[in-house]
Amino acid sequence: MGILNVTPDSFSDGGRYADTRRAVQHGLQMARAGADLVDVGGESTRPGARPVPLTEELARVVPVVRELALAGVAVSVDTMHAEVAHAAVQAGACVVNDVSGGLADPAMAATVGAAQVPYIITHWRAPSHEMDRHAVYDDVVSQVVGELHARVEAAIEAGVEAERIVLDPGLGFAKDAEHDWQLLAHLGALKDMGFPLLVGASRKRLIRAALQAHGAGDAESEERDAATAAVSALAAAAGASCVRVHDVRSSLHAVYMAATWSAESHAASILRSVPPHTR
Repeated sequence: MGILNVTPDSFSDGGRYADTRRAVQHGLQMARAGADLVDVGGESTRPGARPVPLTEELARVVPVVRELALAGVAVSVDTMHAEVAHAAVQAGACVVNDVSGGLADPAMAATVGAAQVPYIITHWRAPSHEMDRHAVYDDVVSQVVGELHARVEAAIEAGVEAERIVLDPGLGFAKDAEHDWQLLAHLGALKDMGFPLLVGASRKRLIRAALQAHGAGDAESEERDAATAAVSALAAAAGASCVRVHDVRSSLHAVYMAATWSAESHAASILRSVPPHTR
């Protein structure tokens, strides 16, 4: 999944693709680079970000979604608002990516259910401008799993079909870097919930923190792409179905390596289980 922020204030590329024409060009470039989905978002969810008016989010998102869909690109819409999700699906979006998991807008799940498109439910506790105050856990893995279970139940009750649900652990959303790494190290617990997993670590604080811990300095956002690709490979090997990234090509190649490694490991394990005299 390629990230396309049509915002002036996103943490990594804010303002770069705020113009519709440039946004569409970048979306097309990501599709050519191998993105299966281009995720269009019109409201920054970086730490400290404030909400934008619905009219502004609609004006940013819908024209880009429409142009990309008309060009044959599979588009997801990154929004917490049912009205934007509905308009984006009408314009051609085929997935709704809601980082609030339905908590920001009570109408979201029913809207997605009626649209009959896949719904990405992210673990989330509070809006961006206050989420860091909610990064308190006794056991982050079990609590995230439990809170995601509640969001899944609410979505299904509102009409979302279970087979259309994708889960995202919400790295960086009401979590510090240590929480994020614990979740990444225990993706199996999320995978055991029985839904496809999306992992969005691209250029985030957890990567900067890990690089700093190993003496690599304070890498700027685009300098974190190699480390992001490493996380993409590890996440894919651990069972993630999709990774959400800024730099598509590096993570695509990393995922190819993970797939090859996993396939060879699986073949080797099967071979080891066959009695030597029957090989």
